[in-house]
Amino acid sequence: MSHGKRLVQNGRFEMKSRRIFAAALVGSVLGSLYGGAAWANVPFWGDRSSLPVETPAASLKQGQWVWSGGQAPQGPVLVVVDLDRQLGYAYRNGLLIGSTTVSTGKKGYRTPTGVFQTLQKDKDHRSSIYNNAPMPYTQRLTWGGVALHAGGLPGYPSSHGCVHLPSAFAEKLFEVSPLGMTVVVASGGTTAREFEHPLPISPIDPRTGTVEHEPRLGGGEAFRWTPEAAPNGPISLVVSRADERAIVLRGGVEIGRARVSIADPQTPFGTHAFIAHESPQSTGAVVGNPLRWVGVAVPGHADDAGRTLTRDEFARVRMPLGFLDALRPVLKAGSTLVVTDAPVLPDTTGNSMTVVTNQAPET
Repeated sequence: MSHGKRLVQNGRFEMKSRRIFAAALVGSVLGSLYGGAAWANVPFWGDRSSLPVETPAASLKQGQWVWSGGQAPQGPVLVVVDLDRQLGYAYRNGLLIGSTTVSTGKKGYRTPTGVFQTLQKDKDHRSSIYNNAPMPYTQRLTWGGVALHAGGLPGYPSSHGCVHLPSAFAEKLFEVSPLGMTVVVASGGTTAREFEHPLPISPIDPRTGTVEHEPRLGGGEAFRWTPEAAPNGPISLVVSRADERAIVLRGGVEIGRARVSIADPQTPFGTHAFIAHESPQSTGAVVGNPLRWVGVAVPGHADDAGRTLTRDEFARVRMPLGFLDALRPVLKAGSTLVVTDAPVLPDTTGNSMTVVTNQAPET
């Protein structure tokens, strides 16, 4: 063989090797993005990153989502799907930790309404009904084929009954969701019980999926404290500037609320989350026990991570003394504090919708 032929053959071999290497590299990158080789050809649906935490759910566009799971690191998880607005909401320990655009069942394949518990979780699921179609991060709602999973998001109902989520949102939800999680699928005008949505706190009992009666404070009532409603579970304290209210949740269930006064009420809080840590020196009169409140990074407020809430910041919010006396003993390391400009009372939020019982969908 001549030297020239060897060069040509070697050149072809090198080009072929480069092509094989490039294909392997692309496969490796896709595999890391989609959970391994099994997902190398699976599309990635929706945005790759969260919008800022203050983004209203109603303003989300096709494929967009918000996730701030760190502001409630423990407690029961609840998901609410709004068929009318094609939006989904995730709550943990009663706090809104995520909102997203969804795509539900199209005509003839309507997503059933009702209260469900997840029956099965499968990160790498493929459909046994629709040509082995990929359904990443599946959380099954019925044995008849209805599930939450990553899927197409054209901006309108397009599925065969499942609830399609953005890929990145579906992954985050899958990671925090226990098997048996409550999922409420609702459509306006089909039941007698209304709830306002979305709210920074859930209006639904995470254990049963039923609408909770909101215990309004009477005209002369400064606060209410009902710890027997949820004897155990992690504590979340929410302070709303819009409504001048503090609401306490334990295990996702409200156990207290109070009217509060806010110094300089025209100055926004923003939305910020803090987790209680044991410390020899407390930060803020709201505690009165040895806890230090450390910031959590949420989308749009990454600089909150690790910073300690100061007494001056606490001093903006004044609570009834009786409420403080009841609150102090239940606050422990791991308790969550969220301050927000958003309203927490239904009459100061958007349009009403309804929760329904589990019955066959209309066609």
